[in-house]
Amino acid sequence: MKFKIKILTTSLLVASSLMLTNCSLDIKNPNGPTDAQILTTRDGLITLSVGLRQNYSTLGISSLILTPGTTTREIKGITTFTNIIEIEAGGTALPTFNGNVLGVWSRMYRVIGMADDIIASAPTALASDAAMKSGVVAHANLFKAMALGGLATSFEKMPLQTDKLGQAVYSDRTEALKLAVKLLDEAVAMISATAPSAEFRTKVTGADFDLINSIQAYRARYNMMLGNFDAAIAAANAVDLSKKSSFVYSSQSQNPIYTATQISKDYAPRDNFGLPSTLVESDDKRLAFYLSTPDVVVGGEKLKKLVGFFDAVDRAIPVYLPDEMRLIRAEANLRKATPDLVSALADINAVRTQASGDVFGVNAGLGAYSGSPTKDALLVEVYKQRCVELFMTGMRLEDSRRFGRPAPPTSLVERTRNFYPYPDQERLTNPNTPTDPTI
Repeated sequence: MKFKIKILTTSLLVASSLMLTNCSLDIKNPNGPTDAQILTTRDGLITLSVGLRQNYSTLGISSLILTPGTTTREIKGITTFTNIIEIEAGGTALPTFNGNVLGVWSRMYRVIGMADDIIASAPTALASDAAMKSGVVAHANLFKAMALGGLATSFEKMPLQTDKLGQAVYSDRTEALKLAVKLLDEAVAMISATAPSAEFRTKVTGADFDLINSIQAYRARYNMMLGNFDAAIAAANAVDLSKKSSFVYSSQSQNPIYTATQISKDYAPRDNFGLPSTLVESDDKRLAFYLSTPDVVVGGEKLKKLVGFFDAVDRAIPVYLPDEMRLIRAEANLRKATPDLVSALADINAVRTQASGDVFGVNAGLGAYSGSPTKDALLVEVYKQRCVELFMTGMRLEDSRRFGRPAPPTSLVERTRNFYPYPDQERLTNPNTPTDPTI
């Protein structure tokens, strides 16, 4: 029995990720450049910007998809590693020393720390190159916002900044989302005032990562989570749904979900996306897009093979999916003080009936909505479409809470936790750590 902690990366990558809010556990390479050389030079900041995105797209995404995905029953932990067994069980038994929970926490703060270094240093190091500076800072703002959003999805409270003295002050998750929106608003203003240079696009983002559309997509997402409905609709409208934005991988920098599900085989997706039968339609083409055979039965449950964006070591993962924007608009129009049911239904049907044309190939191919045209019924339909369209994006835990789905401790059918406890490593070093949520 392999009763030990596994965070699904190599030991060197784990070591590089373990910078919490209160202390740095980074291991210095005596042959590498110093912090001063990285943060005070043009080439150093460009390299750090690339490293920021790579860190998020490997270590960060691994934690943000696999841990909440297990909690919301999208995937099942099928290994004997203790930390995965604990996440799979969930409930009140989830210990504060769980390695997966620590992974979400530490990896997001690693991203925040890297982004903060870039944001603080770029105005000086790139003072003579405004077009590179605007791109680098907007890019760092985006990833800091994404990390804050990832923390807010998993924890009730969190520090908004890192603090190496061990005295980080906690804020409610709502404040983290507000800061994320502020950072994204600033990023839009920056690149609107000074367009990033072609060199920035070549050296930092590359051809596959669309900075402005990614910023607008996350503005839409976090404004929706905050209940800023008009702002969410405006940001969603600003996203060009014909454009892709992707995290790319290779044999050296591997798709982390492929590694976890098909190489180490620690997780497998549940049948029907892990949803109750009332939330899945058998003729939905997205079933075959994301899930494949052969089926296996583990613990009495039928599990599938994960495909879609996770079936090869070098398969790209979308930064966001275009139809999320339609579903954000639909939800926002339904939740406004004066609901716009007509507009909401139009966006719902645009997602349901799309048989081809999605830039990532995620097409439902269903008939138009035929249920009750009431606000409450349409909100259930939005949730249903989000669960399927955004399968394995790390969004279902937040969605499950926001849509008031069956919750623990009364029900463990759709999610086994509401929020995670704070890691022991954080509590041991920061006296400001709040009381853990019961479940």
